[in-house]
Amino acid sequence: MKYVVDVGGRSVEVELDGDHVRVAGIDVAASLVELTGTPVALLTLGDTVQRVVVTRDSARGRYALSLGGRRYEVEALDERTRAIRQLSKSAAGPKGPGPLVAPMPGLIVRVNVEVGACVQPGQGLVVMEAMKMENELRAASAGTVKAVRAVPGTAVERGAVLVELE
Repeated sequence: MKYVVDVGGRSVEVELDGDHVRVAGIDVAASLVELTGTPVALLTLGDTVQRVVVTRDSARGRYALSLGGRRYEVEALDERTRAIRQLSKSAAGPKGPGPLVAPMPGLIVRVNVEVGACVQPGQGLVVMEAMKMENELRAASAGTVKAVRAVPGTAVERGAVLVELE
């Protein structure tokens, strides 16, 4: 399996194949044995054995490694996960106020804002009835109401723009 490992801003391709590892085209016999109940692992590369302290981060694929008296912040992701993460970052676009859209089909019960109003994150903008329940739709970010397209008493489809913010 191939991984892309980032260490201190440098990316290196690492390929694991059974009891061998290939780094930058160099093939070496390798094994990693975790010592049960501790963050310590024994890393064998060729004829060399190193003691490594491994601390997992809350983010997937991120670790803090202590090796030879030095600490390294490392991210190790398989090719698929890395590609998905890069696509997600590029698709995210600029942050800021976006439109409030209907998360599901339903009936607009109440509109709590008007054009020109300043809204804060978490502020209720529209109340919508869906599946016999009222749902208050809130602002995801601060902004100014540019347009209100929701009209009480009307039915809307999923994805309909209810309030535009700027």
